[in-house]
Formats: sequence, C-alpha cells, structure tokens
Amino acid sequence: MIQVAQTPLPPVLDPTFAFGRIQETIAIVIIAVLMTVAAVKILGPLARAWARKIEGKVGDPELRAEMDHLRDQLAETDGLRMRVQELEERVEFAERMLSQKRDQDLLQGGGGL
Repeated sequence: MIQVAQTPLPPVLDPTFAFGRIQETIAIVIIAVLMTVAAVKILGPLARAWARKIEGKVGDPELRAEMDHLRDQLAETDGLRMRVQELEERVEFAERMLSQKRDQDLLQGGGGL
C-alpha cells in the first residue's frame, strides 16, 4: 500500500472577514492622518511662537515700542500714586490739627453752644 502524504489545505479566506479588516485598517489610517493634521494645525503656531521666544524675537518692532511706552506710563503712574498717598497723609494730618485746634478753642471758650 502506498501512502500519499496529505498536505493540509490552506484555510479558506472569508470575504466578509477580509473586507472588515480592510475597512478597519482604512479607518485607522484616516484617523491617524486627521489627528496628525489637527496636531500640526494646533501645535504648529505654538511651536513657532515658542521658537521665536527662545530666539528673543517676541514680536514686531511696533509692538515692542508700544509695550515700552506702556511700561513707561505704568512707571509714571506708580510715581503719581505715591504722591497721592503722601498728599492724603498730609490732608489727614491737617484735618487732625484743625480738629484739635477747634476742640482747644471750644474748651477755652467755655464750650458754649
């Protein structure tokens, strides 16, 4: 008797299974592409701004000049605020002195109403 070696037949590929795998792969690729595009659109400007900041190029010269002007105004405002506080203290002192003088005059005059 002659024995013939039987080779197993390859499994039959189910067309619905293969089609589902292809759709799944395509969906994953599309999602990956969309996420990459979104990341580039969102993170690209942030990365460029960060690089400019590292290089020391914050903005255009007009913007830098305006910022310097605003800083100067703020420094001037701080000086004025200190002067106003000093004037407030002087007014309060003058009011206390006037009120003491008035009280002394009332006490010396007999407190007549």
